[in-house]
Amino acid sequence: MAANMQRHKIRVFGSLNADLVQQVPRIPERGETLRGGDLRIYAGGKGANQACAAALLGAEVEMAGQVGSDVFADRLRAELNRCGVDTSLVEASAKPSGTATIFVLPDGENLIVLSPGANAENSVEFAGRAAAALGVGDFLLCQLEIPLESVHAAISAAAANGVSTVLDPAPAYPLPEALLKGVTILTPNQTEARLLLQWTEPIDTILQAEQAATALQALGPRIVIVKMGNQGCVIAEPGAVTHIPGFAVTVADTTAAGDTFNGALAAGLAENMALKEAARFANAAAALSVTKPGAISSMPSRMEVYPLLEKIHVHRP
Repeated sequence: MAANMQRHKIRVFGSLNADLVQQVPRIPERGETLRGGDLRIYAGGKGANQACAAALLGAEVEMAGQVGSDVFADRLRAELNRCGVDTSLVEASAKPSGTATIFVLPDGENLIVLSPGANAENSVEFAGRAAAALGVGDFLLCQLEIPLESVHAAISAAAANGVSTVLDPAPAYPLPEALLKGVTILTPNQTEARLLLQWTEPIDTILQAEQAATALQALGPRIVIVKMGNQGCVIAEPGAVTHIPGFAVTVADTTAAGDTFNGALAAGLAENMALKEAARFANAAAALSVTKPGAISSMPSRMEVYPLLEKIHVHRP
């Protein structure tokens, strides 16, 4: 992995949640009570997940967002700090901290119900502060678990200052053209890409992902990366569309695999990896994350990623 090791700053503006995770044999029917596994509580939220993923891989990361004034807030800050994330831009709201109730099925797939709580308090005014003091070479990562107008404000402010912006459009819904034009890298998964394009057919094959990435790029983002699970990802950039293969692993829990990908992608780009190299690095990190349960608790360190990369003859510096 021949990269210039100069590192730029990554700031994540997004959600912080307490993840309430339970293994279930299946989804219960209406009115049915179903016995599940023991409840586990983790720090999560797409923003916090991506910040921790990048920091665990050696990046300089700051988190901007809102938590409540409750026991979950202390747990969230502590977990971010443990991972090496600067939390000086994490503020306290009068609302309770956000939560995500996550049901994990036997095949490792999950279903999630969100309660936004304090995440809804990320205002346009706060977005301006979240995007401040970043410059050329730095990265702003955003998602859609906080108010859309605040995401738009942060991305617009960052783009105006030459900051590279990465938007994970999850949960997915149609986005305004003005917002998309400020996005440097858009990173939907298969379902999100289909919803953004309002396509009726699923995106299952690499060819379909290539077509989707190209169609999304035409809406404004400079680069689109469609995440395809164990098939890897497809990159549409000016003048080229490329498939970056994934890795075969045993799946335990897919929670936060996409967030791990985004954090790893930003970590690689922030130390000046080429885009395709950073995407391979992100594929490897995401693959490792699904072999363990939980969100942040499943994310790999840099030293864990290297052996998997070496299987495809990509070597560390």
